[in-house]
Amino acid sequence: MEINAASVRLEPWSEDDFDLLRAINAPDLMEHLGGPESDEALLKRHRRYVDLSADRTGAGRMFRIVSLPEQVPAGSIGFWKQTWDGEQVYETGWTVLPGFQGRGVATAATRAVAALARAERTHRFLHAFPSRDNGPSNAVCRKAGFELLGERDLEYPPGHPLRCNDWRLDLDSLG
Repeated sequence: MEINAASVRLEPWSEDDFDLLRAINAPDLMEHLGGPESDEALLKRHRRYVDLSADRTGAGRMFRIVSLPEQVPAGSIGFWKQTWDGEQVYETGWTVLPGFQGRGVATAATRAVAALARAERTHRFLHAFPSRDNGPSNAVCRKAGFELLGERDLEYPPGHPLRCNDWRLDLDSLG
């Protein structure tokens, strides 16, 4: 049983969320993701987030995490199509601002995004690939009901080797 479970609302990523993306691009928050991105890369990421948020083809969605009852942006989360081991799946990822960490915000948002991915009825599995050394994100996966499949080597961002854990959630088992 979780104590002090956070309450969140997910809102579609919009043009107005660029400042939130800038805040998320802080060195301490990007430590496990290859470091902060350049302004040019950040603008491209923002455009991808806005476009994905508007997509209605099942490709995925990006969201601003709003912490309740404060009604303030606490981070971002999303899900998107990915080919993993030859299978079409959804992947998820999140970032929570420092003032909201340790309060269950990421876990609540991950559970909410899993329900939204399930509602798409497109892919059976949702994967998360936190760095092996990112204890908090691995704990989110565990608390949100993901199954640890093992360690994997990825490149993220491209050209940057990353040893990560492959966590999988069976969307068919949600309900």
